[in-house]
Amino acid sequence: MKKAGFNVQHICRCLNVPRSSFYFHAKPKRIKAGDIHLEAAVKHIHNEMDATYGSRRMMIELNHQGYKVGRYKVRRLMRKFKLIAKRPRLHRYPYAGKASIIAPNYLNRQFNPEQLNTHWSGDITYIRTGQGWLYLAVIVDLCSRKIISWAFSDKPNTELTTRAIRLAVNKREPMTGVIFHSDQGAQYTSDSFQKCLSEFEIQASMSRAGNCLDNAVTERFFRSLKSERVNYRRYQTRHQAQADIIDYIEPFYNQKRRHHKLGNISPVEYEMKLMKSA
Repeated sequence: MKKAGFNVQHICRCLNVPRSSFYFHAKPKRIKAGDIHLEAAVKHIHNEMDATYGSRRMMIELNHQGYKVGRYKVRRLMRKFKLIAKRPRLHRYPYAGKASIIAPNYLNRQFNPEQLNTHWSGDITYIRTGQGWLYLAVIVDLCSRKIISWAFSDKPNTELTTRAIRLAVNKREPMTGVIFHSDQGAQYTSDSFQKCLSEFEIQASMSRAGNCLDNAVTERFFRSLKSERVNYRRYQTRHQAQADIIDYIEPFYNQKRRHHKLGNISPVEYEMKLMKSA
């Protein structure tokens, strides 16, 4: 047999290649529709979730959509199409200090309460913009990991944290006895903020001095926010940064993003399941 004017047997003999190998590779390959659909789904999820899903969460999302696929195959497909998930930068936590005497650590790293609106946590972070720093304060319901309120300011003061806690109370209307956990920052130890907590009968709880791990859930949210969104943006104005961060929190983090601690469902879906079972 000749191929393009050359004898296949002669060519294979010269290259020391079996003729069976030549015919195997020359034979047209059957296109599997299932593989095409799977590859398209992987690309779609990667884009829809803003490149925040690694192979583990990608596999969970694919299984949820009906694709029976394992993590290693997902990893191969992501490598094939050069789909790289966003990853946080390396961060070293400071050495834990002595126990605080400002407010007892009632939370004591019990980050998984069984009921909503019993344990909240909060913290402040900063975002660089072309107009200067933008400060963000958030309140997290530790049961569902949902960001229940947030507030922005160009100053990291008590007014910022007070506004965030008032918004949380207005949205959730909790019963009395909520524990609110924070660090020992001046924004949380100030008289005005403590009076605000007393007004709503919220009990203050504080991390030990210099110990970020005592408020790990809120710290983890800030890490996700920056590694999945903020670090890939350049904000010219504070307003632009606010709009993008709100877009990350509400449509994405609260409603779409799967959380391992919640059984790989979103905070909103977790709260709906709790309310249905109540």
